[in-house]
Amino acid sequence: MSKKQHSPEYSQIIVGTMNWGSWGAALSTKDVAHRIESAFDMGLTSFDHADIYGDYTTEAAFGWGFKTSGISRESVQFISKCGIALKNKSRDTQTNHYNYTYQYIINSVQRSLEELQTDYLDLLLLHRPSPLMDPIEIQQAVQTLLDKGYIKSFGLSNFTPSQTTIIQQKLKVSANQLEISLKANEPFFNGDLDFCLLHQITPMAWAPLGGILKNQSHPLILEKAFVQLEKKYSLSRDALLLAWLLKHPAGIHPVIGTTKVARYKNAISAIAIDFDIEDWFYLLAAFRGHDIP
Repeated sequence: MSKKQHSPEYSQIIVGTMNWGSWGAALSTKDVAHRIESAFDMGLTSFDHADIYGDYTTEAAFGWGFKTSGISRESVQFISKCGIALKNKSRDTQTNHYNYTYQYIINSVQRSLEELQTDYLDLLLLHRPSPLMDPIEIQQAVQTLLDKGYIKSFGLSNFTPSQTTIIQQKLKVSANQLEISLKANEPFFNGDLDFCLLHQITPMAWAPLGGILKNQSHPLILEKAFVQLEKKYSLSRDALLLAWLLKHPAGIHPVIGTTKVARYKNAISAIAIDFDIEDWFYLLAAFRGHDIP
């Protein structure tokens, strides 16, 4: 049942671009085009950005790569975020901070559109909540962007249910991008995913593998669970962790940050798997080292 709930507006696995530029692999235009084409050919049509990635350079690199790919804009979805203002000489910012003033939001989106070489974003997210954000000013800016056709829909990233409630008084919040993984499993228990279900908000999971696979060794109980479940479901370990997320009825869309095409294939293999309920809790218990209360 859970997989039927995912948003049809985006591919169930979303391709994250944070590591494509100077913060990671520093891909060339040709390499960017190849990643886009490979993902698209596998049915991964949604690409996640933020204006700050690569210290404000990755969106432009993606834009040139996408233009080189020759794929039609209408067949893919561009997601981007704004609101974090990094210390940056070219932007005359001296301190890392959050900015959700009307003009900053408008200017950020216009810059993203220019960098990505597109006329619209399929989804704009506010990157992180600010203690100084004015929901009325945010509403005015987002409504302007919607009215002008610069964005098709609006959402949040890293917002709590109470913060989301404040924002959605005058705006339809269609998505919330949260840290969700076997390691960062709090949203399953703290009400974050319950809130998404209640308000039909699409949850998108950043860092969906939780960095777990970066460790070469795991506690014996977790390694045993991995080996047993990999064999049962015929999945690679990274795909197993994604399939575990996809079990939730809120319809989580993992945002995968890999730059390796082979990992795209692994991710897709997770979509067809319906995790057994007992196996879901078995893997959770193996990671946490204890059963549920």
